[in-house]
Amino acid sequence: MAISHYELCGKDPEILFSPNVWRTKMALAHKNLDFETIPWRFTEKDKIAFSGQGKVPVIKDNDTTVIDSWDIAIYLENAYPDRPSLFGGDAGLAGVTFIRHWVDTVIFPACAPLAVFGVWKLLDEKDRAYFRETREARFGKPLEDICGDPAERIEALRKAFTPVRSMLSQQSYLGGDAPLFSDHMAFAPLQWLRCVTTHTLFEDSDLIQAWLERMLKAYGGLAGDAKTIR
Repeated sequence: MAISHYELCGKDPEILFSPNVWRTKMALAHKNLDFETIPWRFTEKDKIAFSGQGKVPVIKDNDTTVIDSWDIAIYLENAYPDRPSLFGGDAGLAGVTFIRHWVDTVIFPACAPLAVFGVWKLLDEKDRAYFRETREARFGKPLEDICGDPAERIEALRKAFTPVRSMLSQQSYLGGDAPLFSDHMAFAPLQWLRCVTTHTLFEDSDLIQAWLERMLKAYGGLAGDAKTIR
């Protein structure tokens, strides 16, 4: 039986843009697990009430419900040990944990101002007021003003990826010769921006761009074939 995977969408149910959801989506593909995509919108709290909270990602695997992309990854690793490892073993888990915190504290804050207004424009009407109220409270300014100068934001994002660029000068992925959950986590915010903006994030000559293209082709082109506004 396929795993049910609840994924954030806008007015168009085929544009699935949440970075945390993309972490989980890539993890499910990495594990070669069958899953069913269930589009979900911000105000559809009743649709995932069974999870005991109101955010995605949420997966339902038979009688087991798991929330939060990190907890889902841990669950998948333990529940399906015969499938490809997300972490590369116990030693690898420590390194992936560091990447998790780096992405959450450095990369997400660099991406969010570039993304939020684009997200709002994609939303169904019933979600727009909720999103504007919550995000303007979070950032302390109107949605239209959060991004500021996109060029400055993109330059800051490029600098934030300096540690990854150094790693990619020696190997193809953060995980080594093949992607691991560390790659999924670093990739997910960039997929977020690909889905909701038309910004050029990296130059063609950048090692990050080459890695990004490899990630888009991974798992049969799962992310590269996803619908975006581009």
